[in-house]
Amino acid sequence: MRKLKIFLGLLVLVGLSVLINSCLIEPTWIKIEHLRLNAPSSVRLVHISDIHHEGDRKYLAGIISKINTLQPEFVCFTGDLVEDSTYLSETLSYLRQIKVPVYGVPGNHDFWSHSSFVEIETALRSTGGDWLTDEEITIADGKVTLLGLSGQNQKIPPVIGGGKRILLCHYPDCVDQVQGRRFDLVLAGHSHGGQVRLPFIGALHVPYRTGSYDKGLFHTPAGPLYVNPGLGTFGPRVRFFCRPEITVIEL
Repeated sequence: MRKLKIFLGLLVLVGLSVLINSCLIEPTWIKIEHLRLNAPSSVRLVHISDIHHEGDRKYLAGIISKINTLQPEFVCFTGDLVEDSTYLSETLSYLRQIKVPVYGVPGNHDFWSHSSFVEIETALRSTGGDWLTDEEITIADGKVTLLGLSGQNQKIPPVIGGGKRILLCHYPDCVDQVQGRRFDLVLAGHSHGGQVRLPFIGALHVPYRTGSYDKGLFHTPAGPLYVNPGLGTFGPRVRFFCRPEITVIEL
């Protein structure tokens, strides 16, 4: 009986530890992931995704501070600024504080929340960046051509510009739709990495249009795909073995 009580007590402690970590610690415990795809590299960028800002100003300010400390050449954002457009202006006021150009594409929640794309475009352009919806732009003194997808058009426009070719899309499965074209880098979000992952198993659940690309680097016929697990959460404010992430990529 005594051993059973000890076992049950340990089980309760483990359960409480998991609950505290997944609800109170990990959702705002940002990981800085470094990824070098070329050596030597000619481009250094930061990739962020899925902020889902809902009013936690301290957390968002911390994100901006970390990005500025990393000193990339530019920032790529792959969708889902907010779930509720009430928070859009506040979110953009922080993004304007990023000291390098920010280039972004919309996610499904940016559409569903009826966020003003004009307001988003104005904010990103104030950083020197842009809001890309099925269009390309040449940046970094001609070193990079960005193609940004809205996710609403199944046809991917051809890339005309030169330099490193980077595809920005919210949905990871966009790599299955490029019809034989290849990019130097494809960046996506949307999956949140599943938010809850188990050792040796991985994500318990991922949203639609994630496919098998749930988190991290994948080598695909379209080129290297990096799926960022996001900075915010959707649904329960829970993360387990899936910390929010800012990704530094050297290309």
